[in-house]
Amino acid sequence: MDRREFLKKLGRWTGSISFSLPILQQVVPSAKAEVRTTLLSCAEGKDYSTLVSKVLDPLGGITALVKKDERVVIKPNIAWDRTPEQGANTHPEIVKSLVAICLEAGASQVMVFDRPVNEERRCYATSGIKAAVESLGDRRVSCPYIDQRKFIPVRIDKGKSITEWEFYKDALEADCYINVPVAKQHGSIGLSLGLKNIMGVIGGRRGFIHLSLAQRIADLNTVIKPRLTLIDATRIIFRNGPSGGSLNDVKVINTLIASRDTVAADAYTTTLFQMAPEAIDSTIAAYQLGLGEMDLKKIKIIRV
Repeated sequence: MDRREFLKKLGRWTGSISFSLPILQQVVPSAKAEVRTTLLSCAEGKDYSTLVSKVLDPLGGITALVKKDERVVIKPNIAWDRTPEQGANTHPEIVKSLVAICLEAGASQVMVFDRPVNEERRCYATSGIKAAVESLGDRRVSCPYIDQRKFIPVRIDKGKSITEWEFYKDALEADCYINVPVAKQHGSIGLSLGLKNIMGVIGGRRGFIHLSLAQRIADLNTVIKPRLTLIDATRIIFRNGPSGGSLNDVKVINTLIASRDTVAADAYTTTLFQMAPEAIDSTIAAYQLGLGEMDLKKIKIIRV
């Protein structure tokens, strides 16, 4: 079943969300059937607004990623009650700039949201993301809090450790899903990067996912495939992640990494922490599921 058919099936009951919704059949095309050239762009600079556009240029620019009248979901990390300087969340200027260029590309709607770990209103406010997004003053843009009624059960056919879970309806229904995590150390999995960011659009008891975290992150990523993964490494937490807190644990490197391939983006970003891609089990698990390329020798890396 392709994406269009999948969304048509979702549409049959969008007007009556309840907890008794049927489990959906979700099928992911085999990676072996794809002919794919893995391209990754890396850009450095202090002007974050310019940096977002520059890092997307080698991928064809925003118009190659967002089409006119598409409904776009931008999924940053807004999990923690932390300021931008503390590096635990995606930088608000990165999110704002990305929203702005999506609007320029003709998006009919842009939604920005996350399912935080700390209290959601504090996270949205302290991170600066809600204020940054709403400062654009465009009626097509929203930064809503998560609505618990919108989690939908989905069958995960390719899952090795979990075979069904609840996903957020707005993320599933987006015409274009853009993954915008922040790069940081994580006590349980080594690093929190693009693949780990899927945790913000799932429901249920997320603690259960941590029982076999690497494989289950990979399993969850078979459900939603971002059209773009843009990793914010402007400020990286290199110890005491993922929530951080101390500025002594943050290193400012003013870097963005962009790719259509989340596995490739994670693999490359791992090297910014002086680690090899193979050091992160979730990257290996996703690669083994055919979700992307982790061999840096097979990735065309363009530095801006």
